[in-house]
Amino acid sequence: MTTNSVPPHFPAHLSRLDNGLTVIHQNIPTTSVVAVDVWVRAGAIAEPEPWTGMAHFLEHMVFKGTDRLLPGQFDQVIEDRGGMTNAATSHDYAHYFINTTAPHLEETLPCLAELLLNAAIPEDEFVRERDVVLEEIRQANDDPDWLAFQALIESVYQSHPYGRPVLGDEAGLMQRSPEEMRCFHRAHYQPENMTVVVVGNVAEAQALDLVNQAFSQFPSRPNCPVAIADAEPPITEIRRQELYLPRLEQARLMMAWIGPGVDQLRDAYGLDLLSVLLAGSRSSRLVRELREERQLVQAIGSEFSLQRDSSLFTISAWLAPGDVDRVEALIGDRLSELTTTPISEAELTRYKRLLCNDYAFSTETAIQLAGLYGYYNTIAQAEIAVNYPNQIQTLQAEELQQLASQYLSPYHYAATILKPL
Repeated sequence: MTTNSVPPHFPAHLSRLDNGLTVIHQNIPTTSVVAVDVWVRAGAIAEPEPWTGMAHFLEHMVFKGTDRLLPGQFDQVIEDRGGMTNAATSHDYAHYFINTTAPHLEETLPCLAELLLNAAIPEDEFVRERDVVLEEIRQANDDPDWLAFQALIESVYQSHPYGRPVLGDEAGLMQRSPEEMRCFHRAHYQPENMTVVVVGNVAEAQALDLVNQAFSQFPSRPNCPVAIADAEPPITEIRRQELYLPRLEQARLMMAWIGPGVDQLRDAYGLDLLSVLLAGSRSSRLVRELREERQLVQAIGSEFSLQRDSSLFTISAWLAPGDVDRVEALIGDRLSELTTTPISEAELTRYKRLLCNDYAFSTETAIQLAGLYGYYNTIAQAEIAVNYPNQIQTLQAEELQQLASQYLSPYHYAATILKPL
């Protein structure tokens, strides 16, 4: 086992086991809780294109047991000890966590490892759970906002798999087999792709010993189809599409720009600040003007989503169909102003404080910290997770002006509009 050198301000301890597994541990003796969060670089971008939806479907099937754990037995082990468990899949990752008390860690952590390393993926459970996933897809297709967002990212990411739905599609999933899923699982659920984070009232030596024992026997590696993630070229035009849906009471305007990947993290943090300044709170520029003063929208929001390869900046509004063109033009005007007029010091200070406070509130519990470390270690390195407040505080108005000019052009973006049929 080796220990990585990390900055002195990083509060956790990072180790790499002899098999290549990364373990992050932070002891918090003031709590009785221990969170274990296992992150895997096996999200939707790891799927070969014909296997779209496989990563998310596998997340479901992991909980269907192993040769040693029957379906439902893992949940019972966790719940009988007062704990909780859940999982999630995105384009960049899949992760599985348990939240339990310190005395029960020795009983629960090995069960989580057993599921992740030895998922049986039985054929009868595969067929049953596929129906659950298909129903999830049907429900998503009944959600106007999901449909609009999916159409938007397909317009933004025309080469990269970020444009494919994490859920997959019904026709593709019906062609998949348990053997293909076992192949995907064994190819990607390997130690070099995994980060095990343990945060809470447990000593480092005990945590490392438990992880070392539980994550010792990984499956043999099969030959599987390889995913290809082409780089996404910049948007050099306005890609605009209109969709018409029945029973829609309000129109939706969704606009998107490609942002920097995690290798340009300071730019990403700057865009995070710009998203809050534009439409991240009641006092933000677009909220104040378009909702409070002009009353052109019922709601408007902005979000920056950090991703490994290229991130996504979005502005979304809910409004009357007849106001879409005017609102889109006004948003374009306000983006142009960002590139020509420096942000005032008072406004900059306000939104820096808001973001840093949000960060503080999102790192209060063991499970929040475990998720933060695991996420950053999956797309970059764990230790940069704690740099966020300092990076936000050092951003300057001129720098934000340059970032707006570089990434938020009113002439180069994708837009999806939903209108009533």
